Amino acid sequence: MENKINTDYFFDEAAFNTHDGGYVPLEVYDAPEVPLAIPPLLEPDQETATDAYYTVEAQAGETQILPGAKTKTWGYNASLLGKTIVYHVGKHNHVTLKNSLPELTTFHWHGLGVSGPYIDGGCHAPVYPGEESKIEFTLHQPAATTWLHAHPCPSTAEQVWHGLATMVIVKDEHEESLPLPRNYGVDDIPLVLQDRRFHENNQWDYREDYDPDGVQGPTALINGTVNPYFDVTTQKLRLRILDGANRREWRLHFSDNLEFTQIAGDSSLLPEPVKFTKLMLTCAERAEIIVDFKDYKEGDVVTLFSDDVPIVRFRIHDFTPDNTVVPDKLIDLPKEEADPDLPVRAILMSGMDEEVMLNGKKFNMQRIDATQPVGKAQYWDITNSNDMVGGMVHPFHVHGTEFLVISRNGHEPYANEHGYKDTVGVNPGETVRILVRFAQTGVYMYHCHIIEHEDGGMMAQIQSYDPAEKELKKYKLMDMDTLMNAFAEERGIKTEELWMAGMESYEKMGMEM
Repeated sequence: MENKINTDYFFDEAAFNTHDGGYVPLEVYDAPEVPLAIPPLLEPDQETATDAYYTVEAQAGETQILPGAKTKTWGYNASLLGKTIVYHVGKHNHVTLKNSLPELTTFHWHGLGVSGPYIDGGCHAPVYPGEESKIEFTLHQPAATTWLHAHPCPSTAEQVWHGLATMVIVKDEHEESLPLPRNYGVDDIPLVLQDRRFHENNQWDYREDYDPDGVQGPTALINGTVNPYFDVTTQKLRLRILDGANRREWRLHFSDNLEFTQIAGDSSLLPEPVKFTKLMLTCAERAEIIVDFKDYKEGDVVTLFSDDVPIVRFRIHDFTPDNTVVPDKLIDLPKEEADPDLPVRAILMSGMDEEVMLNGKKFNMQRIDATQPVGKAQYWDITNSNDMVGGMVHPFHVHGTEFLVISRNGHEPYANEHGYKDTVGVNPGETVRILVRFAQTGVYMYHCHIIEHEDGGMMAQIQSYDPAEKELKKYKLMDMDTLMNAFAEERGIKTEELWMAGMESYEKMGMEM
């Protein structure tokens, strides 16, 4: 392992969300400290040596988050967020997607290498209230921390805000052979980082809080918990951290400038571990870190901060000494080269507020914006045209693939960007080159993962195709009229009375989805 300790957040400070005109700073909510909620594991309905069967149910409920009234929330197999799903590489998964919500939703497997557009679960795979859909897939990808969230454009942001997001862990034999903490809930801990504003009677009000540049709240929710603490009973913890917020960036550091080691990013282990005292995550990014409490004793408290606000307190208890060492080499990723016959794909992320677009266009459900041969790697140059003064970091996400970050403005990527990723933050005025290969044919979205930006049209679609076929396969793609009529009917109102946040961006720009 390289001995260098990274002590900055890498991203351009001038573009941190703290400089946004609509920035909502975090505040410590005046409520008692409570144990960190650890989502239970979703048990399979049935499992054999080769197959596993699951039911994932989107449901409405109420959750005791603060003292007093319960908060109306949505979740997967739970009232808020969801049970953690574990998939094993090579096993064939049969998943029943059940919608017990009052309106349609979709189930997007963010970070899974599954076929699009239907299994991937973007806007073209609606499951209507009271109905269910069955999908199946086998994963062939490295072990990773991924997640599941709703993706019914243009209501993705609102449904995620209601609580539809849960962690999905992919396991493989290689990762399981390494000396890493993996006792879920004891030394292998999920941390879903989100933020909310609580209104009257402890309720959330998405429309009241709406901001086209991303909805934020002043209260940190960690696994749906306000002011959480975790009882540490082992010398080392593996934290699987997900920025599951609609807009907020998280700049993480521990009290005492405690050093920690990142072992994985979005979609794989890192080739080599990287040491940090500070780590920044943009929306939808993940990081797995190892924290060693060897220099602490029972009764001590180590605090995780975002900027200067405490978000989790780790209460140290007596633990058995742990002499395991994180290996200097974690994974050998196959060397990939861009196909010389494929030109560099240029993608321009432009605008803020309602003006956000990709390559000068807003998203259209029926439009295929690009094509790429299946199995062939291609360079994509992702440019953020925002000005550094007043601009923002746009996190760029591609469905259905794991890509490699090649360079930032022609220079080396950040130290923790050498594994596979599916989301990368792009600074204002910067071009990030990534290497993208689709393993399966299908239609896939790519977009900014500030969720209000994708709902507002900063999104496009690519079709991965088999070059041996004479013409592109036709897919049944959702259209806006069908979607809007369905939402209106489910809400018991006329279509013209329907408010969906993302549509404001289209209306103010005089465009249609």
